[in-house]
Amino acid sequence: MKLKTWILTCLLVLVFAPSAHAGDTLSVDIFGPGQSKVNILVLPARGPNGSGTSALGTSFSNHVQSDIGYLPFLRLAYMNEILGGDPSKGLKADDIDFKPLQLGRIDLIMTVGARGQDIEARVYETYTRKLLVGKAYSQVDEAGVPLVADRFCAQLMRVLTGKSGFFDSTLAFSKRVDGGKELFTASALGRGLSQITRDGGYNVSPSWSKDGRHIAYTNISDKGHRLGVWDRASRISRLRKYPGNVAISPTYTPDGRIAVALSLNGHADIYMLDAAMNPSAQAMAPSWGISVSPSFDLSGRKMVFCSGRLGGPQIFMLNRDTGAVERITYEGTYNTRPSLSPDGRFVVFARLTSDGQRIFIRDLVANQERQISFGPGNDEDPSFDPDGYFVSFASSRNGGTKIFVTTRYGDPAKQIPTGPGDAMAPAWGVAPALQ
Repeated sequence: MKLKTWILTCLLVLVFAPSAHAGDTLSVDIFGPGQSKVNILVLPARGPNGSGTSALGTSFSNHVQSDIGYLPFLRLAYMNEILGGDPSKGLKADDIDFKPLQLGRIDLIMTVGARGQDIEARVYETYTRKLLVGKAYSQVDEAGVPLVADRFCAQLMRVLTGKSGFFDSTLAFSKRVDGGKELFTASALGRGLSQITRDGGYNVSPSWSKDGRHIAYTNISDKGHRLGVWDRASRISRLRKYPGNVAISPTYTPDGRIAVALSLNGHADIYMLDAAMNPSAQAMAPSWGISVSPSFDLSGRKMVFCSGRLGGPQIFMLNRDTGAVERITYEGTYNTRPSLSPDGRFVVFARLTSDGQRIFIRDLVANQERQISFGPGNDEDPSFDPDGYFVSFASSRNGGTKIFVTTRYGDPAKQIPTGPGDAMAPAWGVAPALQ
């Protein structure tokens, strides 16, 4: 598919005219204490010159609305909420009667037009009539419509929240293949599903480098544990074995190094590897108990991990500047697989409860904890997205194991399409630059 994209107009900051929103700016603070709901209505797609209908435009509208379903701060409105029905005669602001939209408490209105293989889409703020996002796409075929819809929604999310990590990210995860497990990648919406390893055995615990160029993982086979590193450019994996036959839960630091649990002294401790992939002389948070699953904030100075140093597995944090280790979890007897938010404030982790494994989040500043997944089945392997807002995890709630996504506020989880077969152990990374 050949695709050319350009921005027609994009106004990032709007000052509202006198209305119910007077004095405000249309924005959504997804990181605030409460999430605002913005009502958006997608008008029927129109054909050339804003008249008739368009099959390609309708397909684009449907994919946009499906994408919006993953954004809990947006609520899709319906035409029956508008007095008099469709308030538009075309695609531009002058073609829209905004009064019934305002009466229906619609915040945003989206128009879509298509001619041949060209698509144009606009989002207007109903109280000011101003254009919030406008984009045009040419030479779009039906196969390319989902990607175009994703890019448009990324821009809309960026305008509303200042972030677009959900659409500008890639998931890596394990899937069952020929009796073992191999690694796959896909977008956060399941686009571009691709198998990236063919090592045999069990490939688990993927971790993206911060630039999205590499994935570190564990390969378990009849040769024991090996550390794997997959290169996006060459699409080749390198495997390395370490003394002690253990290489568990490798994780990239923000500066591109790898921390991994190795059993160099008889039990698993976390070591930092140098540029030559050799482990440091000392473990990062040594103890007599097993320590695994390191996760870092964006500064690289904070590391959360799982350790059995006090008995059952609990979550701890290492301050790399001082060497101090602090216990994070006190509730429950089995807490595993922590993921630290980029800003270092939140930790998500899996806890074994009487109902099965569930995902919890702890606010390290407020010293508060809450449950954000609710089954049924088991929920495990949580991972923060690059913005620290969405959380992916594996769940057996629908039979088998699939990847789901929620937010750090515990919004209803939605399944990510990953094709047939079990999918597990998701890890979130940045998407490659568009070509």
